[in-house]
Amino acid sequence: MTTNVNMDQLDSLGLTRREPLKKKELGQDDFLKLMTTQLTNQDPFKPMENGEFLGQIAQFASVRGLETLNESFASLKDSLYSNQAFQASTLVGRSVLIPGNVGMLTAERGTLVGATELPAPVDDLKVHITDAVGQTVRTLSLGAQRAGTVDFVWDGKAENGQLMPPGFYGVQAAGKVAGQAVGADTMVEAHVASVSLGGSSGSVSLNLAGLGARDFRDVREIR
Repeated sequence: MTTNVNMDQLDSLGLTRREPLKKKELGQDDFLKLMTTQLTNQDPFKPMENGEFLGQIAQFASVRGLETLNESFASLKDSLYSNQAFQASTLVGRSVLIPGNVGMLTAERGTLVGATELPAPVDDLKVHITDAVGQTVRTLSLGAQRAGTVDFVWDGKAENGQLMPPGFYGVQAAGKVAGQAVGADTMVEAHVASVSLGGSSGSVSLNLAGLGARDFRDVREIR
């Protein structure tokens, strides 16, 4: 059987509910008060050892130091994020080079621009341009190349000289090392339409025309 409690009657009798005590974090002042109380009430015949006393102080200093360090890192993170956001905002309207094997041929430019990353020198470097079904429409022969970044430009024409329609095209690069075919990573050039800031991770992303959003950290080169 449940009995309802009349709070007004309890108040008239001087009986009230006590609110639960809120947990309070100990700070530097609290620690010093505890240390002072401990020293004042210690047994004079068994005083606290110097090593124990200094150990407690060192322990508190270490904890306090970590808290200060965390606060400094948080401040640094905010500063870096603001700087990154400012840098990203200046990219609107410009082109960037990002890792990828799909580029966009636009009617305005009429070209698809990209680059390859070569970890070592290669012979007979070739870039294959493929259509939506994976068929090669053009092969660019770039010859022997040193290690590093090698740019390429496709003029939008097929092997027979026919102008291909605007859209997405795949890019694949490969060269020869000691007679063996070796693949190479590719990058494509894209136009920055806008910049998105925020999110739970605090990341900065670039909205690339035709290619969608990409993390600001993926940018290899600004053009």
